[in-house]
Amino acid sequence: MKVLSLMATLGIAGMTFCLGGCSAASSVGALAGSSKDMPHEIMQWNHAEEGQAEIYLAGGCFWGTEFYMSLAKGVVSVESGYANGNTSNPTYEQVCSGSGHAESVHIVYDPTVLSLEKLLSLYYASIDPLAKDRQGNDVGRQYRTGIYYPTGTDETNISDASIIKASLASLEKQLGRTVSIETGPIVNFYRAEDEHQEYLTKHPNGYCHISRELIDGVRKKHDAVENKSHEHERNTVYVKPSDAVLRSKLTDLQYAVTQKKATEQPFHNAYDHEFREGIYCDVTTGQPLFVSTDKYDSGCGWPAFSRPIDPTLIAEQEDRSCGMVRTEVTALASGAHLGHVFPDGPKEKGGLHYCINSASLCFIPKAEMEKAGYGAYLELFEP
Repeated sequence: MKVLSLMATLGIAGMTFCLGGCSAASSVGALAGSSKDMPHEIMQWNHAEEGQAEIYLAGGCFWGTEFYMSLAKGVVSVESGYANGNTSNPTYEQVCSGSGHAESVHIVYDPTVLSLEKLLSLYYASIDPLAKDRQGNDVGRQYRTGIYYPTGTDETNISDASIIKASLASLEKQLGRTVSIETGPIVNFYRAEDEHQEYLTKHPNGYCHISRELIDGVRKKHDAVENKSHEHERNTVYVKPSDAVLRSKLTDLQYAVTQKKATEQPFHNAYDHEFREGIYCDVTTGQPLFVSTDKYDSGCGWPAFSRPIDPTLIAEQEDRSCGMVRTEVTALASGAHLGHVFPDGPKEKGGLHYCINSASLCFIPKAEMEKAGYGAYLELFEP
């Protein structure tokens, strides 16, 4: 199977929205083509890293399924797309017109936090498992339900296949009827056009076939976990997020600086002239690295500190780029590029000058530290 990172242009022209109304053009009830007749390729942005897993779920309109599954604890990323159809790289309009693809979501998740069994249970709660080629008001082959798993190089994935089979058998036993959820290997997947990604995040009142009550219930659990995870203790262990998460949460400049070692413009950045009390955190993880009591105006155009909160938080390495020999500094936990350290700092504070990109940092004012979960660091301001 050909696996492609979808960084190429997707067809967007001629888009229409089919909320049930496209069913007349769809082959409702028609069988999908056999896998040997389908294109064998995966075109997606998100990829499972070491220790992560992935699954593809068709649950009716992908707007709701994407939003709903993104709220589950343990889900790393979700993207909408078209799965297991008869043509390559279809547009939304073509899918509505009978290309044989199912509106689906590609989910990357952490199996140590969210098991496949639990993930499938959440999925079942969001669909009518007995309905064939329809969910909510949407009718058509593209709205069928399905569970598609990635295969290995030998076209097998015995573990996921057996878990899915057992899960469906358990569901049918509970219902006392045969479900209409198809299952099998993912043969092809094409990431949908940008306007369909995170649709309900962009349009909170947009159409969704999943009940608001169900979404609100999952959202409350998600928010409770988020609030708890936002408590930053002095002994909190920080881990670098996946590249997909970094790309989704960072601006282009923040990503370029922290991941590609770019340098922002001097004087025209967020924190060069920021001198309120507070802490400066690694923008990729939220780990506190510097405190305002060690910040000073060096005149170089970038935030300057005489020292980090703790020297063990910082890693140093020789940098011979740009025809110079400098000492690069990175956040030890995340590997994020921060800037450089020079021996021209205030002598009374040790003589070091940590010249740091604002784009590598997130400033938390002292007055907001408790609310933001950094109460344990308020002691840094005590005499």
